[in-house]
Amino acid sequence: MSDDYKNFRENGKKIIAVCRNYNGLTAAQGIQNPEKPILFIKPTTAYISEGQKIKVPLGSKLLYHEVELGIVIRKRCSNISPPEADDYIGGFLLALDMTAKDFHIEAKEKSRPWSLCKGFDTSCPVSSFIDKDTIPNYSDIRLWLKVDGVMMQDSSTSDMIFSVPEVISYITKYFTLEAGDVILTGTPAGSGPVRGGQIIECGLGDVMSMTFSVIDAN
Repeated sequence: MSDDYKNFRENGKKIIAVCRNYNGLTAAQGIQNPEKPILFIKPTTAYISEGQKIKVPLGSKLLYHEVELGIVIRKRCSNISPPEADDYIGGFLLALDMTAKDFHIEAKEKSRPWSLCKGFDTSCPVSSFIDKDTIPNYSDIRLWLKVDGVMMQDSSTSDMIFSVPEVISYITKYFTLEAGDVILTGTPAGSGPVRGGQIIECGLGDVMSMTFSVIDAN
């Protein structure tokens, strides 16, 4: 089988993300856990890697950070069960789901799509591909994030409401996943604002860390 999925930025066709997938997050927000995964899609043009900068989108005054475990799909799959899901995982990545929170609030209040608040250019900073064998227990690995050296998010994937296999299975009930597609599995509690000039550092256990600077819109 081809290893093209490892070059997910070039070969993947979509990014499917899950929101409200951590118990700590829903508890902090004072909301009930969802009964099923809540999904949205980012375009692959949202990707950036280290050395590139996170850009506050034009008109936004409230940009939030959200650190996440990303799943890279190994091969085409549709309508699979949770026990089958592991066979379709090609590897992992560390990701940020940058969110224009003010756009997000307006979209929710007016029952509008989330495309602008979640899918703008530079809204999906990612690490390099992480081999699957590097993280044998992806269901319990630390996720952390600092802004200007101050710890803001520090949790574990064990706090997920819907496990990685459950998320993959649910998505494939509605979307065919293909090699190189990426799933963002949700962010833990502690998401908050960043502004131009600040530095975000985040990590996935001791396996991977990455750093991005934030700049204001031109």
